[in-house]
Amino acid sequence: MKKIMLVFGTRPEAIKMCPLVIELKKHPDVFNTKVCVTGQHREMLDQVLNIFGVVPDYDLNIMQQGQDLYDVTSKVLIGMRTVLNDAIPDVVLVHGDTTTSMAAALAAFYQQISVGHVEAGLRTHNIYSPWPEEMNRQITGRIACINFAPTESSRQNLLDEGVLDERITVTGNTVIDALQMIVAKMSVDDGLNKVLKTKLLSFGYDMERLASGKKIVLITGHRRENFGEGFMNICNAIKKLAQTYPNVDFVYPMHLNPNVRKPIHEVFGEDLTHSDNVFFIEPLEYMEFVYLMKKSFIVLTDSGGIQEEAPGLGKPVLVMRDTTERPEAVEAGTVKLVGTDMGKIIRNVSLLLDDADEYRKMSQAVNPYGDGKACERIIQALGGIKAQSNQYKST
Repeated sequence: MKKIMLVFGTRPEAIKMCPLVIELKKHPDVFNTKVCVTGQHREMLDQVLNIFGVVPDYDLNIMQQGQDLYDVTSKVLIGMRTVLNDAIPDVVLVHGDTTTSMAAALAAFYQQISVGHVEAGLRTHNIYSPWPEEMNRQITGRIACINFAPTESSRQNLLDEGVLDERITVTGNTVIDALQMIVAKMSVDDGLNKVLKTKLLSFGYDMERLASGKKIVLITGHRRENFGEGFMNICNAIKKLAQTYPNVDFVYPMHLNPNVRKPIHEVFGEDLTHSDNVFFIEPLEYMEFVYLMKKSFIVLTDSGGIQEEAPGLGKPVLVMRDTTERPEAVEAGTVKLVGTDMGKIIRNVSLLLDDADEYRKMSQAVNPYGDGKACERIIQALGGIKAQSNQYKST
């Protein structure tokens, strides 16, 4: 029996790893599955754990107000020493590009425990964009001996870096597994939809507004590289668009980071309730967010995961970044990069609102991130892969 430990600490990681936890635990005769969370995000992490019914075996609980990357890295690294000494897993699975993943992979390496990298091979090839995620994923990739690439493009990135082909499995992205699980629940449970609508109302947005023909532009933002001028440009673009399109609702669940909230208040004032069609609401739990995304018309974001999720619901995504580690979405036409240039944001949102053909092209493009069976493929690979000391081609 293989001892598998999954380590994650943020909401995006939890969304993408919880379906894998659930699938692994369906095979107790093959896998002894343990979960360690770091608490890099605390409240948002716990919300996702509750939705999927995942109970961690270990919780480092590292979250502290005002902590920086030095704090997160050192706390995860030291905390994982104790966890790994206790659990002694055969494989540690980490996800994507967070500081939790990078530090947990390094901790496993220090104990010569094999690392499996879920969502491996994403690259911008610019270590400062996104920062620190690009370097996190590259470091994790150097440590990992088992690579679960979501797409052929990600696989090719790994091959270009000298990773052996037998160390790579193309799986699709587990976020589609998670999304399909949640959407399936919504499709058969009218009571759940009523609860979600009520919750959104309590957060500050009334879904009944859609009955009058209004459309929603859903906005999210949290990237460090956009702090300061970038977020000021984003907020000014939203303000201008809201004035130009009074029949469109701009709904912005605000990230908790003060660097995100400060420019919102600078542009819109301390009282954020004065606008007729701009709604600043508190962060949503995952299920409420999926419900709102499903009802939206356009998604404007600097997130990574939403570039994968929203196209699965037929929603065009405008990405407020200059680079993306998900070029497949750009190539497929489901995503367009608009950066944080105020004029570019306004032009591209306006184009989708005004031009039905342009909207149709993006909304009907095929999502390149899989069919919702990524977890099954990962488990099949784990059942047959033996860790090797070197995953790179000899030079």
